[in-house]
Amino acid sequence: MTTSLHTNDSAPTAPGSRLAGRTAVITGSTSGIGAAIARTLAGEGAHVVLSGRQETSGQRVVEEIRQAGGRADFVTADLAGSYEQLRAFAVQATDALGGHVDILVNNAGIYPATPTEDLPDADLDAMLAVNIRAPHVLVAAMAPAMAERGSGVIVNIGSWMARVGSPYAAMYTATKAADEQLTRSWAAEYGPRGVRVNAVAPGATLTPGNEAARAELDAMTATTPAGVVVRPDDIAKGVLYLASDDAAMVHGITLYVDGGISATRLA
Repeated sequence: MTTSLHTNDSAPTAPGSRLAGRTAVITGSTSGIGAAIARTLAGEGAHVVLSGRQETSGQRVVEEIRQAGGRADFVTADLAGSYEQLRAFAVQATDALGGHVDILVNNAGIYPATPTEDLPDADLDAMLAVNIRAPHVLVAAMAPAMAERGSGVIVNIGSWMARVGSPYAAMYTATKAADEQLTRSWAAEYGPRGVRVNAVAPGATLTPGNEAARAELDAMTATTPAGVVVRPDDIAKGVLYLASDDAAMVHGITLYVDGGISATRLA
């Protein structure tokens, strides 16, 4: 449900204007990459809806955006919930944005890292639900209205790991490869009706949720061309590009914002 906090209806005062007058839904945006995307899109003039299960965390990001002069609301969503719950979230998010969505960012994802034989059934089901089913249901719920208007943008968040074989992450990498294929298929399906669909694949990204693995992330990225970990703001800038008119002729791609980890070997 939407929160009772009032949204500032005046024109956005954030410094950027590349998305002025547009609306955006970002799933899984209470922290980390999703929160960075929300801040960045709002900073360029978009009215954003954040979502997630943790309302307190989501409201904190909403208030940060509002204090910076942007427009933001929070809608609670459990993307592992039922089909009915997902469709209800789509309606609630659309209503919070005044009745239409210009940009949908399918960011939410979960990553249980275990050997294949140790992956619990419940974790497998949740990964399939959040990483594949939820984007499919939300696109089915929101893209037709975009197509009817003749404009819209969908950005799916994938992973560099979709391009390589990794131990202890077979199902996660498979779901992210599926997201890339959904991106290409949706670009073909909705692109001719004015809806651009693309993806961003983060590399080894340092977020508040994986700070304990900082040493491992540093080691993974030390031999990349960038030489350092990816930051959530790096991913957000990639999403902003794809969401903006600068990418008007970009359809069906996956933009790898990964410091070169998936395409190069320096050692």
